[in-house]
Amino acid sequence: MVMSSAMTQGFMVAMALISAFVSLDCVRRSERAPGRQLTSWILVAAVVTGSATWSIGVVGLYGQGLSWPLGYQPLLLFIAWALGVALAYPGWLLGFGRNASISTLFLAAATLTGALVATFSLGLLAPGFRPGLVWDFRAVLTAIGGSVSGLSLALFVIKLGREKYPALWVRTPLAVLLMAGTLSWVHHAWLSAAGLAEQTEAAYAGVLPIQSVLLLATIGVGLLMWLVLVSSFIDSRMSTSLLQAQGRLQEQATTDPLTGLLNRTSFEAQLQDTGDKAQVTQKAFAVLFIDLDGFKPINQSYGFSFGDQVLVEMSQRMRRSLGQPFPLARWGGDEFLLLMDHNVSQESVARVARALIEQLGAKVVIDGREAVLTASVGVAMFPTDGAPSVLIGHADAAARAAKAAGGATYCFFQPSMVQDARDQMELLRDLRIALDRGELELFYQPKVHAPSGQITGAEALLRWNHPVRGLVSPALFVPVAEKFGLINAIGDWAIDEACKQIRQWRDGGLRMRVAVNLSVQQLRQPNLHERVEQALQTHGVNPQLLTCEITESMAMENTEVTKQLFDRLAAIGVHISIDDFGSGYSSLAYLRQLPTEELKIDRSFVLDLETSSDARAVVDAVVKLGQALGLKVVAEGVETEAQYLILRQLGCDELQGYYFAKPMASTMLYLWAMTDDDPKTPQFRQSLFGDTEMAPLQTDRP
Repeated sequence: MVMSSAMTQGFMVAMALISAFVSLDCVRRSERAPGRQLTSWILVAAVVTGSATWSIGVVGLYGQGLSWPLGYQPLLLFIAWALGVALAYPGWLLGFGRNASISTLFLAAATLTGALVATFSLGLLAPGFRPGLVWDFRAVLTAIGGSVSGLSLALFVIKLGREKYPALWVRTPLAVLLMAGTLSWVHHAWLSAAGLAEQTEAAYAGVLPIQSVLLLATIGVGLLMWLVLVSSFIDSRMSTSLLQAQGRLQEQATTDPLTGLLNRTSFEAQLQDTGDKAQVTQKAFAVLFIDLDGFKPINQSYGFSFGDQVLVEMSQRMRRSLGQPFPLARWGGDEFLLLMDHNVSQESVARVARALIEQLGAKVVIDGREAVLTASVGVAMFPTDGAPSVLIGHADAAARAAKAAGGATYCFFQPSMVQDARDQMELLRDLRIALDRGELELFYQPKVHAPSGQITGAEALLRWNHPVRGLVSPALFVPVAEKFGLINAIGDWAIDEACKQIRQWRDGGLRMRVAVNLSVQQLRQPNLHERVEQALQTHGVNPQLLTCEITESMAMENTEVTKQLFDRLAAIGVHISIDDFGSGYSSLAYLRQLPTEELKIDRSFVLDLETSSDARAVVDAVVKLGQALGLKVVAEGVETEAQYLILRQLGCDELQGYYFAKPMASTMLYLWAMTDDDPKTPQFRQSLFGDTEMAPLQTDRP
């Protein structure tokens, strides 16, 4: 293998640059690598440094253009390479340790210099020059001092320089140039110090020819450099992909995937941190609970995909409205949390709350569809409203108070709000065991035939005999049951209890039709008709003695499902009544398709009959509509004689209200029906009595 002087010089410069870059890249990877990988990358850097130094020594000696044949003693040549690698390892380990300092960097540079000197020295001994090397010790000290200085500066730039200048991109190229230049300079200085010009021959010229060594020094070491570069590139790509994956996992763990806001865990962590600092400084901060009003109908009307787009739009509006980087999180569904942690006041919090309500109340237009929402905002502040750990719950209670006030407003927390929530939880706890303890009871309010004034039936109304609170109104506990999933069990009990009471009255000679109210949750039970049928069969009751009342708003909520339910109940033989009629938005075309037998006018129109011509007009229209459709019309909430007379005049079929009788226990109603002592009480229709054997019902028990 023949190489010109220019080629050898070019090769040495290239080898110095490549080895410096690869070595630094390897040791930098060791800083991020755990355990064994750390020592592996340091070892690779040591092998690269030792091999490159060995290769430069061999090629550089060949490039001196000596006039005698050049050969090597293999063992000395191997020891030169091995010693260079062995000394480079602790050098790099010191230079890129976890706690590197100026002194350790200097020691690392001295150790790496030892690797260079040992490799070059043994490389000069391997040919066996005679009569021997004549060293210039002043030049030796100069070469060693220059090497330590150059390598120390390179290590400082790449290691400690990034702490002071982390964004300075020239640090790596500068360190590579310093190391490569030091390596090349030390080689030339060492050759000069050895006095090769005075040598006359190489003793091992015939043992291992220079051509073989050159092949190993150029092609072999070059191949090694290429393999390390490829491995480094692959590791870099894998590390980048891993970091990106870790970043995505971290983002998923701390942010809401839909809106990009903080999630619960991240918000609670920030609240905890803010609370810990505020406990020491006693600086005020606030938690705002933001609950969108009217979001559920948007999902039901336009679908969940549109609802998700609305939530994204709302989150972006909140970010724009704040103007400051306050922590903002999606708490769940259509609920959000905001942490104002800059020593706030009630006035500054109120301004932010008003700005949020204004922004969120603007019309939303997505894909040509419009939606209008409002927001209820609850505020809890530290330290006036409690410890940091309770602020979210207090802000939630304040938001519920704002929503109860009609929404589109904000409320600051008051202790009474928590008491109301505590009462609700206690009520829920007792309600869970009320059925098992037999505390629930049905009261019955009579329904009167308007033309004759006679009793025609009764509506079953739920009551709760609480052992401590006494008689609890359904207006208080039914919303709790609906909210926490107890209403289905209670509703099933009410149907069974009503059928049981119908049977008992029938056995006592009273043939009474009873109406029960169905909740919206019950309507969602696919087997509701089966439950009703089972209760009728269990107690041997004619289905025509049971009326199921469903509010107009529920009937219109999911028309297809409602119609299927109505058809199934009608197939059993149960009467169906639409309650609170006039308060919703019924479709007459849809109403005609339902197998209903009764319309029940909403009580709000009945209450205004004496003073409002509009109320009389609505009642008159409902009566005429019922007559046109062949439906019986019932008015509830009748409290005065004037209302009674107006409703009779308008043509209502049946009436119900306090004017006739308040809801009463089943025993009281039975006794009242039998004795009829009150002169103001209308007579029961004779059709409700009579010998049951003379006029048996189709499904009655014998």
